[in-house]
Amino acid sequence: MANQDRMSKRVDYGKRNSRRRYYTYRKTSKKSGVVPQIEKEKVRISFIGGMNEIGKNMTVYEYKDDMFIVDCGLAFPSTELLGVDLVIPDFTFVENNFEKVKGIIITHGHEDHIGGLAYLLKKVNIPVYATKLTIGLIKGKLEEHDLLGSVKLVEIKPGDNITLGHFNIELIHVNHSIPDAVGLAVRCPAGVIIQTGDFKIDTTPVDGDMIDLTRFSEFGKKGVLALLSDSTNAERPGTTMSESSVGESFELLFRKAKKKRIIVATFASNIHRVQQIIDAAYTRGRKVAVVGRSLENLVSVGSELGYLNIPEGIMVPVETIKNYSDDKILIITTGSQGEAMSALTKMANNEHRMVRLTPNDYVIISATPIPGNEKMVGNVVNALMKQGVEVIYENMYDVHVSGHACQQDLKLMIGIVKPKFFIPVHGEQKHLVSHAQLALSMNIPKENIFIGDIGNHIEISDDGITKLDDVPSGEVYVDGYGVGDVGNVVLNDRRVLSRDGIFVVAATIDASTGYIVGGPDVVSRGFVFVKENEELMQNARDIALDVIENNYHAKYHDWNAVKMKLKDELSKYLFEQTKRRPMILPIFMEV
Repeated sequence: MANQDRMSKRVDYGKRNSRRRYYTYRKTSKKSGVVPQIEKEKVRISFIGGMNEIGKNMTVYEYKDDMFIVDCGLAFPSTELLGVDLVIPDFTFVENNFEKVKGIIITHGHEDHIGGLAYLLKKVNIPVYATKLTIGLIKGKLEEHDLLGSVKLVEIKPGDNITLGHFNIELIHVNHSIPDAVGLAVRCPAGVIIQTGDFKIDTTPVDGDMIDLTRFSEFGKKGVLALLSDSTNAERPGTTMSESSVGESFELLFRKAKKKRIIVATFASNIHRVQQIIDAAYTRGRKVAVVGRSLENLVSVGSELGYLNIPEGIMVPVETIKNYSDDKILIITTGSQGEAMSALTKMANNEHRMVRLTPNDYVIISATPIPGNEKMVGNVVNALMKQGVEVIYENMYDVHVSGHACQQDLKLMIGIVKPKFFIPVHGEQKHLVSHAQLALSMNIPKENIFIGDIGNHIEISDDGITKLDDVPSGEVYVDGYGVGDVGNVVLNDRRVLSRDGIFVVAATIDASTGYIVGGPDVVSRGFVFVKENEELMQNARDIALDVIENNYHAKYHDWNAVKMKLKDELSKYLFEQTKRRPMILPIFMEV
């Protein structure tokens, strides 16, 4: 019956549905008697993000004059991106081809797949297709950017088909660490392309719906041109544990906590995890408070749409936790990755307004550090322990399982889809290479495997994969309200300031005579402690005085020459004395 329903939803291509009919013929002269050459149909794919990195996922499909986008995510800044709040893809390629773009399909509601959407929709207004929960999370983001009323949002579900120009896309249910995740079967005249999205194979999922391996297999039996598959856990052997196993661990740990107050840090988007925490708290007779804006939003949307089953009266405002004894309260918080401004980090540093830690707290970090975040998580664990808090983290218990498939599950996906060409996506280079090696072990020829990078633009047909000229791509930094106004020059200035500080020279000059009438005054911030370096500061002032008097000419007013000379002389002197190079900022005023 389920198969009949799927068939009824599918677009009927009629005779065009056979791949061998998707050929075009080159024009030849009838007089020559030359047999026309058959040219295979080709589809193009551009990787705007999500290749050679974790996050910022965005892929563009193109056939003739039709294009559509899959996902539009963000990445969180590394420690080198000082002051940057978010990193989003470069949308130049999409903006340049706006008239061809028929829509964007979102595979699930994680930030690395929806976080950049509002910034894209400010530039190009295109329809957005997503499942129920994902739409709910997107609405919150669009509302923050005053876009909710101007964007067309189309709710879809697994088994649905979407026709966007020459493309017909079928949604296939997959398991992930958030409900309503889907993979895609992209039909076009060149053939069928499967894009798994983020997935795992969970035989006992919390929501009861196992990944639709049958549908993936059906496409594999009919013939799949290419498979684009999630590579996040391609280095990990075996299979990924079921999310249900975490619930059993929570039950055990909550019993071990006894009379202590329990604080659980987890990913804000993991509804299944939040549900299991609430369920375990309910059985232990504890009230639940949620701390962290993103987590509060998830609980609100999840309960409103029916994805969270919250027992009546169990949730309490964080402001009221002081009214409950430690053994009657549980706090769910953000900060499982050690983010500097997260609620857990503030608690660890005794800076949180509502939650003050004591040795009677029992903290569970229900997450594994994302590559690159290990140090930050370690710092938070250390800070918690210094306050006498008992901390459960990483692999001490099964308090976290991944939402991504490990090697055996990845091989199973390749085995049932049976693609002619294989493209590992969603991962750093080491993940993509490991995934490619799995495909080789599954007898996919090396020449049929493409390991890509951000900006790669490829063309696929039955004859092979051709790499075309790269499309515009890269990172755009979001800093406060600014989008793209922080570049390498600004970041380099911030690095200099953070490393060596700033040295300001200010002087007032008579415009008619060129004489100094005020200053020069020297001010240091983040460079040296002035009271202990008075001689250094005085010598720097004398150098500035000499440079201005010898290089400023009232007739020509060549400020640039004076500033450059001043920077050179001061930089040389300060480096000789301190082996540091502060940013030198001359400020001159004419009167």
